[in-house]
Amino acid sequence: MNSQKIAIIGTGYVGLVTGACFAKFDHQVTCVDNNPHKVKLLNEGKVPFYEPGLEELVRSGRERGNLRFTSDLSSAVKDSLVSFICVGTPSSEDGSADLTAVFDVAREIGKSLTEYKVIVDKSTVPVGTAELVEETIRGQTTSSFDVVSNPEFLAEGKAVEDFLKPDRVVIGTKSEQARDIMLGLYRPLMLSGDRTLLMSPEEAEMAKYAANAALATKISFMNDLARLCDKLHIDVDFVRKAMCADSRIGPSFYYPGVGYGGSCFPKDVQALAHLGEQAGHSLRIISAVEAVNQDQKEYLAEKIVSIFQGDISGNTFTIWGLSFKPETDDIREAPALAIIDYLQKRGAKIRAHDPQAMNNVSQLNLGITLVDNKYAALNDADGLILATEWTNYRHPDWQEVKQRLKQPNVFDGRNIYNKQELKNLGFFYTG
Repeated sequence: MNSQKIAIIGTGYVGLVTGACFAKFDHQVTCVDNNPHKVKLLNEGKVPFYEPGLEELVRSGRERGNLRFTSDLSSAVKDSLVSFICVGTPSSEDGSADLTAVFDVAREIGKSLTEYKVIVDKSTVPVGTAELVEETIRGQTTSSFDVVSNPEFLAEGKAVEDFLKPDRVVIGTKSEQARDIMLGLYRPLMLSGDRTLLMSPEEAEMAKYAANAALATKISFMNDLARLCDKLHIDVDFVRKAMCADSRIGPSFYYPGVGYGGSCFPKDVQALAHLGEQAGHSLRIISAVEAVNQDQKEYLAEKIVSIFQGDISGNTFTIWGLSFKPETDDIREAPALAIIDYLQKRGAKIRAHDPQAMNNVSQLNLGITLVDNKYAALNDADGLILATEWTNYRHPDWQEVKQRLKQPNVFDGRNIYNKQELKNLGFFYTG
């Protein structure tokens, strides 16, 4: 298929990465957002969040004329063959996905249709949403269209790479016409081998939740095991290496830490659990995954309080890493925030550094001190807490760390430091 005209509705992580990457392959892409300030920023080639490689891709698309940004949804849809819905689906109070934005967009699309279009659910949505989107659009138009489920599998911090070199592309549709159009869009990504999976919209919707829930399960399993190893005075890292050497298991996501966060795993695990309850099948493992993760976010903080004999009032701690994972400025559900809250409630003061996320944290008004230099952040603190394993935290100058700290304590929330090395240098270490 030759280049196509595409509308991307929503310019968050998913929408902006999807639009910029399609523009790279000479498709004519119009990204729509209802925030005029954001549209202005993007038309100047600036990206409102940190994602490696994305700003260069946006700038390149703008310069070549393949990528533009607007608040005019109707014109973008009318001018495009394919429209991707990429708006947020946050958790409701009961854990279900809030689809308000999806249906609002679907109604506006319906009002704009005058000829055949393909409408694509790119947002993560529960099983049956494609059918509801179709009903919503049908209520606004007599024009023909097809709704496709095409879930994203992008990891923040390497989203551009994930889009350009996908493990798989899932296309859920019952329409041959829509299927062929979607295959044409993704064909440039399949030159080294076809990794396209064709299925029904409902199967595609479930596949997204299943994938995220499986990854979250790995993390919570490893964290639960790590806590048992703590009780038994066993080094979990040796256990992890032996376990993951089994080719049936492998190492991916089996790293103990302070829990998962971000925009996907927490809400998708909750949404899948809610879906199970609605269908009359309680997903017991998924419920446990969520419970373990909530506990894990505070586990390191609990250990710190215990080490200080239950009283940290008047103590100061430095946190390295505020984003929920490296290579992103996203602080949604970040474990660091749970650690900060736990320690502050017990009277501690917090100093913090992060390479990208400090601006986002500053807007929360948490009452912590944000310091631009990671070493300066350590001054007169009673311990260093590693919450996010950014590359520039992995090999610090330990002599400088020791000189700046009031007490040589290292609390390693990601188990990235050599325990014996730090003990030899005179540090108290716990992971």
